Amino acid sequence: MKQILLLGSIAMLGLTLMAVYPNRNDVTIDTPGNTDWASYGGNKAGNRYSTLSQINTGNVKNLKVAWTYDAAAVDGKTGRQPEIQCQPIVVNGVLYGNTPKLKLFALRAHSGEQLWTFDPFNGKTPRFSQNRGVLYWEEGTDKRILYSAGPTLYAINALTGEPVAQFGKNGEVDLREGLLDNATVDITKLSVSATSPGVIYKDLLVLGATVSEYGDAAPGHVRAFDIRTGKIRWTFHTVPQPGEAGYETWPKDAYRKIGGANNWAGMVLDEKRNMVYLGTGSPAVDFYGGSRAGQNLYSDCVLALNAETGKLKWYYQTVHHDLWDRDIPCQPNLITVTHKGRKVDAVAQSTKDGLIYVLDRDTGESLFPVEERAVPTSGLPGEQPWSKQRFPLKPAPFARQVFTEADITDRTPEAHAFVKERFQKTRSGNKFMPPSLEGTLFFGIGGGAEWGGNAADPDGILYQNSNEMVWDLKMADLAARNAEIVSKGKTLYQTNCAACHGIDRKGSGDAYPSLVNIGSRLSGQDIQAILKTGRGRMPSFEHISEQDRSTLVRFLLNTEAKASETGDQHSAGAPTASVAKSEYPYIPPYINNGWTRFVDPDGYPAVKPPWGTLNAIDLNTGDYLWKVPLGEFPELTKKGIPVTGTENYGGPIVTAGGLVFIAATYDERIRAFDRKTGKVVWEYQLPAGGFATPITYQVNGKQYVVIAAGGVKNGHKPGGSYIAFALPN
Repeated sequence: MKQILLLGSIAMLGLTLMAVYPNRNDVTIDTPGNTDWASYGGNKAGNRYSTLSQINTGNVKNLKVAWTYDAAAVDGKTGRQPEIQCQPIVVNGVLYGNTPKLKLFALRAHSGEQLWTFDPFNGKTPRFSQNRGVLYWEEGTDKRILYSAGPTLYAINALTGEPVAQFGKNGEVDLREGLLDNATVDITKLSVSATSPGVIYKDLLVLGATVSEYGDAAPGHVRAFDIRTGKIRWTFHTVPQPGEAGYETWPKDAYRKIGGANNWAGMVLDEKRNMVYLGTGSPAVDFYGGSRAGQNLYSDCVLALNAETGKLKWYYQTVHHDLWDRDIPCQPNLITVTHKGRKVDAVAQSTKDGLIYVLDRDTGESLFPVEERAVPTSGLPGEQPWSKQRFPLKPAPFARQVFTEADITDRTPEAHAFVKERFQKTRSGNKFMPPSLEGTLFFGIGGGAEWGGNAADPDGILYQNSNEMVWDLKMADLAARNAEIVSKGKTLYQTNCAACHGIDRKGSGDAYPSLVNIGSRLSGQDIQAILKTGRGRMPSFEHISEQDRSTLVRFLLNTEAKASETGDQHSAGAPTASVAKSEYPYIPPYINNGWTRFVDPDGYPAVKPPWGTLNAIDLNTGDYLWKVPLGEFPELTKKGIPVTGTENYGGPIVTAGGLVFIAATYDERIRAFDRKTGKVVWEYQLPAGGFATPITYQVNGKQYVVIAAGGVKNGHKPGGSYIAFALPN
């Protein structure tokens, strides 16, 4: 009886504490019935695997909404909401994530009750960027959340939501500091953020960065920050400096003017080996490499770095001298496979062009055969394409490699004729055909694989979603175009905007809208605000001066010439000689037409379905177990067209309950697939697109699945909520 009374007293005390401290999560009791999702990717290996099986193939059909958290309401729902790409974490029964406008929050993971929020822009100009996750670190009673917003890394007390004063300057570290060894460049002019959260090793945060992809790109250094102080403990230069291995694969002093080669998609940690594994992106500028002749190490590489020191153990380059924006787009996945009769710890890395490299974790050697084949080398003037590229023989590609006439859509005769006419007027036939003035149709810019990554179970099966989109790449000669008319506004546009919205301002659909008649939709003041803060997938351009932003706005509104006539000396005239001749920023002679999807006249992909797939690949053997369409266009299904799949952004998770959960699709649904057969066993229509990766966890003995339904991407309706699913009581 005394024991019962004591337990009752403890329970009453807990209720009292919760009433007195409703915004404190330190009263959450960590019980044996809890199972966390404590890291981006589910664990430090990036497996996105859960041992939970309460929700399984037999009962998943009964899943119901358990709670919803309106993150957009926390932002105030003023202006257009950015999308959410965040995969939240759960630690000790508390869920941490971010709102569309990058406010950090903590919730009770079993109810969605808000504990606290933190506004990184309180009293400051917002610098919106994507944020795909947060990190948790603790030492004794010191518990911290680390995350980034714009160019700033924050350390926040996980119990109270207050900045950790001992970290950097009152809880903040500027990610631009220490990037450039160039006294002539103002670091505040650099566009730097961290879309993916890195990994924690002991008291170090190892972090990559997202940078510009044009001539003003910051270096893509990988850095380790002291979690206690925010100071940089080590730096790995992805564009090597004098005396470092790989320096000879670039022109002399390339590191002074070539940026990029950055890890923007996340990394994983092998704590037993004290090793960090990560992938890097292409070097700047995309699609033209005339200023960077050579193999270009360590761009487009899988890297193995000592987590304590940053020293390189090995590298594996997937694309030499990248001219196609074939960044490594997602976290590696640390798995163990049976290869030639023995267990091998491996790194599985998926790519934008639909390939999977399975590498020995200790040596970087491929477990399956990879061929080096000759590829076309006829490029733009000044270009020196690399003569050979890698072709893995196994596993087979999970996305198409080359756009052929046989791939042309046959959805309708009109669509087929439209695509065929364009096909016959452009180049295709080799995935490594260098970009040209006449244009190329090819796969790969938007996946294959994308930042959502993949999931792997303990049996060595990899679950990978894929895109099957054709992209229309055409280069333009800047010198020839600038001979027609030169203005500062035009130069600013070409430097900052043309890579996405196209040299002619025509854009590429909803992803990069046309700016030709932007004045009919937005006022100059509206455009100024967007340039300053960013919106959706467009980053902030606060790193360019207010004067230059005003000049750019006038150019977009076609009023620049009038401003010049009234004596505005900042709005017109050719770039100054110092700008034109400086090493940084580098201004290339050729620029791409924007990231342009090739679609039929009705807006559907130009190729035959499937347009998006989910794949199960046995990495023990390299064989596919199944491949199914992912997503659908309901209006086509109603016409009797078999499920086509859709473009998809976000990733899968896999559970011991025999399920693969994934949202990501343009039909705005979340689905559960039977991991053995690929059959859909449950789906739910979200209020907005779930362009993020779900998580699953258990609190007080109950399993939950949560997805961020942020919407917005590529013209979809906005959302801004986190939705939790569970089985009925």
